[in-house]
Amino acid sequence: MASGVRWKGQRYDSAVIPPVWSLAGLSAVVLLGAASASAQPLQRGTVIDAVQCAADPEQTYALYLPSTYSAQPTWRLLLAFHPAGRGRQMVEKYQAAAEQYGYIVAASNNARNGPWIVSTTAAQAMAADVSRRFAFDPQRVYLTGMSGGARVALGVASDKHVAGVIASSAGYPNSERRKTAPFAIFGTAGTEDFNYIEMRALDRTLTSPHFLRIFTGGHTLPPDDVALEAIEWMEVQAMQSGRRGRDEALIERLYDKRRGAVAAAATVPETVYLLRALVSDFKGLRDVSADVNRLEDMSRQSEVKKALKRELEADETEARMLGEIFDLEGRLTDEERRDVALMMLRERLGRLSRKANESTDSPQRSQARRVLRSVTAGAATRVQDRLYLKLLEAYRLNGR
Repeated sequence: MASGVRWKGQRYDSAVIPPVWSLAGLSAVVLLGAASASAQPLQRGTVIDAVQCAADPEQTYALYLPSTYSAQPTWRLLLAFHPAGRGRQMVEKYQAAAEQYGYIVAASNNARNGPWIVSTTAAQAMAADVSRRFAFDPQRVYLTGMSGGARVALGVASDKHVAGVIASSAGYPNSERRKTAPFAIFGTAGTEDFNYIEMRALDRTLTSPHFLRIFTGGHTLPPDDVALEAIEWMEVQAMQSGRRGRDEALIERLYDKRRGAVAAAATVPETVYLLRALVSDFKGLRDVSADVNRLEDMSRQSEVKKALKRELEADETEARMLGEIFDLEGRLTDEERRDVALMMLRERLGRLSRKANESTDSPQRSQARRVLRSVTAGAATRVQDRLYLKLLEAYRLNGR
């Protein structure tokens, strides 16, 4: 998986990425290839581990074709990236949703964390090969990725021809925050994910269509039901943008499902967040006046305001904790300040470890685990102090 480096006091997955994110020509390849697609002999309804790119046999990708696939340009296309080149894992995660909603899923076996040119070459080769082999709607091209793969997906998708990105456990390259994107973004993060705060910050910053689903877990692909939810959310966004026609039965089914999620929300902030998203996603597709009224009523309540403020303060506190630890790490190279910095780091890490290892689950325990994982992941890329690195090993948590 990805290692961590410091950037403006925050940690991000360290695929080596230059300051130019878009893949030149990717959209042109997809659009041209989709128009010339022909029938293929590849098996449908099952995951294929490795399809060789005709133009470059060293480049391969895992593939899923829906069981009813035919050479008609009505299919959606989902291109996927894993930080360790595990294409099959990405395809399997979206297989059920792809079958239900008509998505071709292709996931590179070559793109991975490391030099950007590796992922650039892999993405271009996969896009070109898929475009030549299969028929799909060029207005319904999506990308997804996990961790460093999400950064690749968002970097590649910086183009108006991409309809949406499902970003799991990481955002833009260099943890960049943007107010708008020319495509819809569905983010996911685990409650103990070391990129949790980054995903929360991106969600708060974006004003264009977006949604963030938090699930119980760590730095990992989302559960299958969340993967399905991501695809269904993209279908709603496609109806909003006119990329697909209205489907009244689907609208009602997905609306009822989202209303159920609101009813099952465990906290006041979660209820407010889901209501806001519900109104935004379905306004114009159906009557949401009852949801608007409930949201306005909740927004006036003092207890709701306090709960939202506490949630924001908790996120700010977590970001500050990380920033302070990274600042202390920076002092380890200064001989005059090293001993004091090391002592302070030992004290803070010890306090976090005690909280992280409590037997009872709580928001504070999850926060401590996120911070510890963020600090210990890839520490060797940030600091070279051997004593400190040895100290970190004592506080490393199991799992992602």
